Amino acid sequence: MIKLVYCITKKADLTDEEFFRYWENVHGPIGARIPRLRRLVQSHRLTVPGDRHRPDYDGMAELWFDDREALRAARQSPEWKTSTEDEENFIDHNKVAYFVAEEHVIRRAEAKLVGDRGWGVPPQLEMERAFVR
Repeated sequence: MIKLVYCITKKADLTDEEFFRYWENVHGPIGARIPRLRRLVQSHRLTVPGDRHRPDYDGMAELWFDDREALRAARQSPEWKTSTEDEENFIDHNKVAYFVAEEHVIRRAEAKLVGDRGWGVPPQLEMERAFVR
């Protein structure tokens, strides 16, 4: 499994609310139609009170594929072209970082007590397990 990671910055004329709403509700469904895409994750920037560091980006998108060939095939699709064209509506392409990666998990989520059922698996790990099957 590999993933394409984009760190993105909103266009200057958009408010945070406009940017995040558009990215999730308009662009997200467009990107979700890309063929051979296994998983699509958007990470939206949060403001942390007292944080002295200004974030470099407004968000990160992760597009997961089975392998490099699946990514190459996706890039050739009309759905990829549509998604790329839509980025002009909300992304400042002068402030974008991009890379393809393979994850190396160092620590997984730990099991925790879940109600009357006893020890269970955190929802994030359960979703990961369902995804891998």
